Amino acid sequence: MSSAGKGARRIVIRRSRKAHPVHHGGAWKIALADLMTALMALFLVMWIVSTASPQQLHGLAEYFRTPLAVALSKGDRESASTSVIPGGGADPAHVDGERARVDLRSQRLPDDTRRTFMDLRFRIESVIQGDPELWEMRDQVRFELIPDGLRIQLLETDQRTMFQLGSDTLVPEMQRLIRALAPLLNQLPNAVSISGHTDSLSYAAGDSGYSNWELSADRANASRRELMAGGLQSDKVLRVTGMGERVPIPGSHPGDPVNRRISLLVLSEEAADRIRAGGRTEPLQALQER
Repeated sequence: MSSAGKGARRIVIRRSRKAHPVHHGGAWKIALADLMTALMALFLVMWIVSTASPQQLHGLAEYFRTPLAVALSKGDRESASTSVIPGGGADPAHVDGERARVDLRSQRLPDDTRRTFMDLRFRIESVIQGDPELWEMRDQVRFELIPDGLRIQLLETDQRTMFQLGSDTLVPEMQRLIRALAPLLNQLPNAVSISGHTDSLSYAAGDSGYSNWELSADRANASRRELMAGGLQSDKVLRVTGMGERVPIPGSHPGDPVNRRISLLVLSEEAADRIRAGGRTEPLQALQER
């Protein structure tokens, strides 16, 4: 081999290979479709909420707050729920939610009677929820099942009064609320007992003159007249009493506004019969358990 052949350079030709795209599948398309569907649903809900009335918004909020078991039982919230109208518990002034409390004594009511009373409560709540003016007073209404029936308490608060100071004259808002209850009470054959209560603030003359005894009785009677004006059948009222300041709300200070209240008791047949017979409104055993 010649020397010229030995010194010749080797020529190397490099050719690039064409890269073929790797197929990754269509999973990303499914994820994108899910995202767009969720966004569309979100904007649709936001549009509906922006065009809804206050009453519809309250109904929507209650729908998402009410457990399925409660909805199926038409509002029986004794065991578990958050009601639009707080109820139960020892302190009716508590408005941050319902305090769960099982009143064992209420189990003495027959099941059909309990269902009847809870249905009445549900209808009252529905009326309050559907009226913007009554909705503003929802924190002033309390429900409680007791051995004698369904107790509906109408309370004063620091922000809202029921009566003019030292008077049996109802404020217009409370007149509207009491009259709204009358047609619902007429739907049941049960009799009604009305009692008035005051706080511990007494008159200058004490009990020797016009006192909290007379004031509470006058307020109970004023509430009876408003129920009559709302259409309540007069024969349904079995008793009207004034309790003065002697029965404050359990756990409250005697001077608290919640003690200025009207208590409407929808009586069970047994309790009504005891009152007509001149007996106690509760069995002696129930009184001893308190």
